[in-house]
Amino acid sequence: MLLTLVAFVVALGVLIAVHEYGHYRVAVACGVKVLRFSVGFGKPLLRWQPKGSATEFVLSAFPLGGYVRMLDEREAPVSEAERHLAFNAQPLRARAAIVAAGPLANLLLAVLLYSVVNWIGVQEPRALLASPVAGSVAQAAGLRGGELVHSAALGANELEPVRSFEDLRWLLTRGALEGERVRLEVEPTPGAVHREVLLDMAQLDTREADAQLFRKVGLLGPWTRPVLGEIMAGGAAQRAGLRQGDVVLKIGVTEVVDGQQLRELIRQSVRAEAAVVQPWRIERGGQQLTVDVMPEIFKEQDGIVGRIGAYVGAPPELVIVQHGPVEGLWNGVVRTWDVSALTLRMMGRMVLGQASLKNLSGPLTIADYAGRSASMGFTQYLVFLALISVSLGVLNLLPLPVLDGGHLMYYLWEGVTGRKVSDAWMEQLQRGGVAVLLLMMSIALFNDITRLFG
Repeated sequence: MLLTLVAFVVALGVLIAVHEYGHYRVAVACGVKVLRFSVGFGKPLLRWQPKGSATEFVLSAFPLGGYVRMLDEREAPVSEAERHLAFNAQPLRARAAIVAAGPLANLLLAVLLYSVVNWIGVQEPRALLASPVAGSVAQAAGLRGGELVHSAALGANELEPVRSFEDLRWLLTRGALEGERVRLEVEPTPGAVHREVLLDMAQLDTREADAQLFRKVGLLGPWTRPVLGEIMAGGAAQRAGLRQGDVVLKIGVTEVVDGQQLRELIRQSVRAEAAVVQPWRIERGGQQLTVDVMPEIFKEQDGIVGRIGAYVGAPPELVIVQHGPVEGLWNGVVRTWDVSALTLRMMGRMVLGQASLKNLSGPLTIADYAGRSASMGFTQYLVFLALISVSLGVLNLLPLPVLDGGHLMYYLWEGVTGRKVSDAWMEQLQRGGVAVLLLMMSIALFNDITRLFG
């Protein structure tokens, strides 16, 4: 809990500070007097003003946001001697640049974070496929498990190397959400001739981007040995006499080839909402044994499933994915672009009713993911920060009046017509923007509570 809180606060502080620094830096460069730079809202907890600077820097109590207060005749009287330093007195291009600088700073931060991860290098699972889920797109495409993915592409694009299962997972995510076919070049068995496999993602219902979507795709994780890990006290596995290190060879009449298949067989060991006793053929210490196992039943979103109270599957085979300086930077740019485009596409689909509003996430989910990523290591936390930074940048560019994108919309109108938006219209648009933003925040918070505590 403490790690989650610390990781969440650090993430918010960094992302907000970078966003507001973008506004601040460009405002100063354009000759605008900045009165206050604040990370957070409400009562100031810490404030300081560097010698010779006109700007007061503030750390405030409520961390969900921040602001840069500039000299502006619309907010307070400005002396004639300082009028040239006021924001509202600047030419259109300067005002637009100052407003756009915040979201762009977040996108540039994402590029930097993704690049740093690429340069550091990270251990990721090898792109060796587990057994596909029964009835899934992967199974329909002819995948059986154990195939090594060498390259992949969306639609008619040129095949590109796949360095790890995470590379593949990202491509599958894009293909599923965009309804685009995914082409895989796989090696069925070590040394075998490569063949191309086509995953038809257009048949998927992608209104909700959740774990069930990946079950429909069918590739839930990399290949692992069908071995049992830690056994929970009092669980079904312990009651059946199973031990850590047992290799599962067969359940009933079905031969088990990998950890993913073993997990699926355990989940499906339920009939008419009751657990079914099944004989397991296992290997322990070089000897084969048969034990009867009755899983426990659990209710999930997609129905009743079986569990045994044990970690199932050995850790996957890992590879180190690392890029050189130029390649790492370019991949950071490409990943930021792809995530931004996918975020905008999903938002557009939600507006059109083609995607569920359940895809919206709020601070509770972000905090949860912050804690999880921090517990997985430094590089995973950097990837999380990059993803949230992209989301913050894209969100602020939306044409909602209370956001940076809304102000850019005003400036677009001014540039086209030569007239500023009237105060009366500005007030009405601001109210509408606040209402829409509050509605989005309410839906996101409701989704958080449902997802985490439902």
